[in-house]
Amino acid sequence: MNDRVKAVISDFGGVLTTPLMHSFAAFQDRTGIAPASLGQAMQAIAERDGAHPLFELETGRLTEDQFLARLGAALEPLLGHRPELHGFREIYFDALAPNQPMIELMAAVRARGYRMALLTNNVREWEPLWRSLVPVDEIFELIVDSAFVGMRKPDRPIYELTLERLGDGITAKDCLFVDDVIVNVEAARELGMSAVHFRDNEQAIAEIRAALGD
Repeated sequence: MNDRVKAVISDFGGVLTTPLMHSFAAFQDRTGIAPASLGQAMQAIAERDGAHPLFELETGRLTEDQFLARLGAALEPLLGHRPELHGFREIYFDALAPNQPMIELMAAVRARGYRMALLTNNVREWEPLWRSLVPVDEIFELIVDSAFVGMRKPDRPIYELTLERLGDGITAKDCLFVDDVIVNVEAARELGMSAVHFRDNEQAIAEIRAALGD
């Protein structure tokens, strides 16, 4: 066990699962709606409302139904019709699979005595689905879900909340953070954490092992 790193804080989607882009590609295949159109519609909502709808969804300030209703309305002028989006959740999770090598690594790290936390930007209504996909409770003693705490990565307060909930004097310099989104990684480093930007299993597993002194 590395004397310096005492806790590992991992992202969920795209680290413990297959890449999230696979889910958006599946959504495009099923509906014909390109990710670029989704992005354009969400940007239009953000400019109108003064808040990005995805960020509002991930902090629990919008319900899934409210988010999809606003997104459908914003897509209508782009597509020429109001799309049916109620199946988004099912399409998304059908295309998502556990990333077994990373899950096995995290379980092995837990077994070696490291403190383990999961820090995820997620959707409140999706909790039963993502929790059933990966044995998170067997690996992580702490789960911080943006939708239930009202804050999200890369904002500093959610990292600070994770440290506070880990307790036992754990500070940022005691932590190794793993995420597939570079701005989230940069935020962790600014706080003083060591961090690995997950790009693929081979690269990330090697960097995590090196950071833990293997």
